[in-house]
Amino acid sequence: MKLHRQLLTAAVAAALFAPAAHAEVAIDVIGGSEITFEGLVQADGNWFSNDKADLNTTGNAVDPNRGTMNGKNSEFELRRAELVLKGKGPGNIEWVVGYDAKADKFLDTNLKYKLGGNSNHFLQAGQFKQPNSLEELSSTKNNDFISKAAVTNTYAVARRLGVGYGVGDANWSVTASAFGRELTRNLAHGSGYGVRGTFAPINEKGNILHLGLSYVDYDTDADLLRLRARPNADLATVRLVDSGDLKDTDRLSTIGAEAMYVQGPFKAQAEYYNAKVKRYDHDNYSTDGYYISGVWNVTGETWGYKGGTPSLGLPDEPGRGMWQLGARFDSIDLNDGGLRAPAVVGGAPLVDGVLGGKMDIWTVGANWYWRSNFKASLNYVMVDSKKYSSSSQAFVSDKPNILEARLQFFW
Repeated sequence: MKLHRQLLTAAVAAALFAPAAHAEVAIDVIGGSEITFEGLVQADGNWFSNDKADLNTTGNAVDPNRGTMNGKNSEFELRRAELVLKGKGPGNIEWVVGYDAKADKFLDTNLKYKLGGNSNHFLQAGQFKQPNSLEELSSTKNNDFISKAAVTNTYAVARRLGVGYGVGDANWSVTASAFGRELTRNLAHGSGYGVRGTFAPINEKGNILHLGLSYVDYDTDADLLRLRARPNADLATVRLVDSGDLKDTDRLSTIGAEAMYVQGPFKAQAEYYNAKVKRYDHDNYSTDGYYISGVWNVTGETWGYKGGTPSLGLPDEPGRGMWQLGARFDSIDLNDGGLRAPAVVGGAPLVDGVLGGKMDIWTVGANWYWRSNFKASLNYVMVDSKKYSSSSQAFVSDKPNILEARLQFFW
């Protein structure tokens, strides 16, 4: 870990003192490849107004009415420390090697070959984000909210080792992949495949309509699966909805539908996920969820569009910066079943299926992009969850609120 900190410190210093640091730092041209260096550092703070569960428990003390508690209501942590080398060339080849010094894991680490020199027609091999989820595929440094929607964090397949193929133009795209585990050991496993298609019937500066569909299917690791979600707080240690361990699972398949509309400084975005789990000894398990969000660039900037994802440029006036206001509603339902009458009079009701719980979340927030390298974000999260408790033999509501802040430096 000490080496990771030294590497991060050196990288940030290099970016700060590089002339006119903005999106990337040019390194050199080696073997016909133009090499650049990029980075992203995020520091988060979460302040919890707990209801039933202690959302940042560490296991120090136990209260039978509220679970394990640590006596605090806040968490502060370095969220990401991403260091990325990119190369263009020789010829139609592009490559990237990315590493997160905070999470101690590899990011995008792959080789891409542009067929006919067309960036919309390519072959790709290595670790990359799989073709699903508009929010997952969008740039992390330009996230509309501090935490991705609960459904995205639960259902979207992120980076995996694999091979991919993409074809399209400015208005449409089709990408497909076959993938296995993550490059970093002991993280996500399960071989599978994915495909995503997008269509933008309107695609001009400040006026964009995007539609997309995706499908991923993969083998569950060791026939074991657990779906659960944090309450849109990345530093929370407790998940308010949780399927529990499903020990006889075979494959998980997820259908995703996505839409985005940009009109000048306004952007509306929505996604729906439906996941089906094939099981050996139980009925198949189905869950779903969605989010709807809206963002307003108060200072008037708009979004671009490339490769089926939105892009956000620099502030029109760097000294003033770019201000955003946004709101999002997302909902996830991990229930697939119900309760049956007890076998004996006065006994506990029997769970028929999986009662993982349901959670609805409102998030409101503001972002400030200052000059070329800095961003500050503030979000307020309001959670309404309900999950069956076997100990109380009833559905228990938990309605915490969370204040979140993030400082970000990128180059």
